[in-house]
Amino acid sequence: MDFTEYIKPELLILIPVLYIIGAFIKSSLGGVDNRHIPAILGLLGMTLSLLWVIGSTEIGDGPTRAFTAIIQGILCAGAAVYINQIWKLQKKPGA
Repeated sequence: MDFTEYIKPELLILIPVLYIIGAFIKSSLGGVDNRHIPAILGLLGMTLSLLWVIGSTEIGDGPTRAFTAIIQGILCAGAAVYINQIWKLQKKPGA
């Protein structure tokens, strides 16, 4: 499977960035419940993606740009959470 079929190549950098931010949230901000981390990463992914889309596309295509940013942000956050879960499963004994 090629991630670039779904996520714009320019936004693939968001996956490790969001992964690192999620790890930071988990280790440094003890008051945040683990079940809220994916939602936080989703919102952050959408925000960062929106900033990229606004900065790299023509003005005048507002709804399309917003939709693209939302979807790309969700996909990047989902990939970061997915990678985190795979990593956790690999560290479990008997995996």
